[in-house]
Amino acid sequence: MTATSDTAPSSDAPPLRVRLKIQRVNPEGTPEHAPGEEYWDEFTVDMHATDRVLDALHKVKWEHDGSLAFRRSCAHGVCGSDAMRINGKNRLACKVLLKDLNLAQPVTVEPIKGLPVEKDLIVDMEPFFASYREIMPFLMPAGETPERERLQTPEERARYEDTTKCILCAACTSSCPVFWTDGQFFGPQAIIGAHRFIFDSRDSGEWDRLEILNDRAGVWKCRTVFNCTDACPRGIQVTEAISEVKKALTTGNV
Repeated sequence: MTATSDTAPSSDAPPLRVRLKIQRVNPEGTPEHAPGEEYWDEFTVDMHATDRVLDALHKVKWEHDGSLAFRRSCAHGVCGSDAMRINGKNRLACKVLLKDLNLAQPVTVEPIKGLPVEKDLIVDMEPFFASYREIMPFLMPAGETPERERLQTPEERARYEDTTKCILCAACTSSCPVFWTDGQFFGPQAIIGAHRFIFDSRDSGEWDRLEILNDRAGVWKCRTVFNCTDACPRGIQVTEAISEVKKALTTGNV
């Protein structure tokens, strides 16, 4: 029986010829390329339409070139480890289906921008996490520890619900033109990471965080380009959250 479902292709369905054009860099060099030199490598693999870019990268690594380096873990859009630039846009490789791409052209895959490349598609995430740590991403409640949990109304929870969905993939921050060019800018993720606690009714450290974001490297660097919102694989309204932090600083109201 021939399967008709888009999500369950039959085993005898004709494969798709997918060309992957991958940006590579090897810190140790190769016979053809100097240490640290960027170059493009192209591979052709047979895939199904419902396969993901991550599946195609796996096929390249397992069947064509085992030296290809990229991060991945859960493969379900939860861990955020496989953020990369796919056809010029920041995406999670595990969430981009091949059928949604123009396969008449090579699928270009590059490391996310603004962070040092360690090898191929792997970047050094430490500058990203350093900014996140600086905004103190943990609850700082006031008063004595209660005997039971700290309660909130549904309305209080809804105030920061959106920014709790962040998975620290760096897709938003590394899509920001200001982050690419200004090495001091915290970046969108650090701001929404702070937002999640600034507007939490149980927290008492909102003004400590706002003072940090009021710095020249903070929230005022944002130019409202909306790249960050488009890049977020969790659908967080990043630009809106940044605007709410700016408003809190301007009005003095949280």
